[in-house]
Amino acid sequence: MITPAGPGSKAGNRATAERWKILLQRSGHEVSIVTTYQGEPCDLMLALHAWRSYEAIRLFRNTWPGKPLIVALTGTDIYRHQYEYPEQTLYSMQAADALIGLHANVGDDIPERFGNKLVTLFQSADLPEACALKATAETQFFDVCVIGHLRDEKDSLRAALAASLLPANSCVRVSCAGKPHNERWNRLAKQQVRENPRFRWLGELEKKETSKLMANSQILVMSSAMEGGANVVSEACFAGLPVIASDIAGNIGLLGADYAGYYPVGDTQALADRLIRAETDPAFLEQLRKQVGYLAGQFTPEKEQKSLEQALSLALQRCPKNTF
Repeated sequence: MITPAGPGSKAGNRATAERWKILLQRSGHEVSIVTTYQGEPCDLMLALHAWRSYEAIRLFRNTWPGKPLIVALTGTDIYRHQYEYPEQTLYSMQAADALIGLHANVGDDIPERFGNKLVTLFQSADLPEACALKATAETQFFDVCVIGHLRDEKDSLRAALAASLLPANSCVRVSCAGKPHNERWNRLAKQQVRENPRFRWLGELEKKETSKLMANSQILVMSSAMEGGANVVSEACFAGLPVIASDIAGNIGLLGADYAGYYPVGDTQALADRLIRAETDPAFLEQLRKQVGYLAGQFTPEKEQKSLEQALSLALQRCPKNTF
C-alpha cells in the first residue's frame, strides 16, 4: 500500500492506510505500507492518491504489467489534480484495475469511462473512542468543533468567522483542532485567537483528545471547499454528533441530498445563520441528530472491510494479464 504520508503522520491518508491495513489483515492478506516504491515484487498494489502516487503507480505498472492495481481517489485528485495535472492523474486512473471513491457521488465527478471500475467505500469510524466518551461537565458554551489540518481546501476558519457575526447573547464557541499547513495559516489562526473571543485553537490533537472534543461538542462543522469524503464526518455520525456542512459533493455524497444541515460553501453569513439556529432551535438540532444517527450504520468497519474486498475482487477480475 502506497501513501504519501509517512509513519507518525496525522494526515488523513496515513490514518486511512493504517486502518485499511488492519481490515485487510483481518481478511487474511499480508500488507506493507510504504511511502516510496522501488519496483519490489508484490501480488497487488493499492495506491492512495492518484496524483501524488503517480511515480509509484507508473513504476509498478511498467515493472509488473500482469499484476492488479487499485487507486484510491482523494478530494484533490477528483476536484483539482485531474484538471491541473491531467497527464499524471488521469494516467493513474487509467492504469488502475479498480478505483476507490470515498463518497457516493464520485462517479459524477470523474471521467465517465472510469465508472465501471469504481467502488464506493465509506470510511468507518473508530467505535471505542468516537462513541464511548461522554461529555465531562456542563458548560455555559454551545460548543462547535472543527477538526482537520488548517489549509485552503478545508476552509478551516470559516466557522470562526461565522461565529464572529453572531449576536452578543449567543453562547457559541468554536474549537479548532488541527495543524496549520503553512505559515500563512499559522498567522491566520493566531489572529483569530487574538481577535475573536468565540474562537479556540487547540492545535494538533491525539486521537483520544479529538474524540473527547467531539464528545463535548454540540455541533461539528465540516466547512471544506474540496473534500473526497472526510472520515471525521463518519466519526461524527457514529458518535451521534450533528454536522453542519458545506454543500460540496464530498459532503453530500456522505450525508445525502436530503440532509438538513448544509450551507453554501464559503458563505460566512449562511453558516452563522445555521449556527444560531442550531443553538436556539432544539427541534432543528434534534433533526440533525436523528439524521446522523440514521446514517451511522453505513460507516461500520465491517462495511468498509467488505468494500475493500470488493475492490480487490474487481481488480483481480479486470487485470488483463491476471496471473492468479
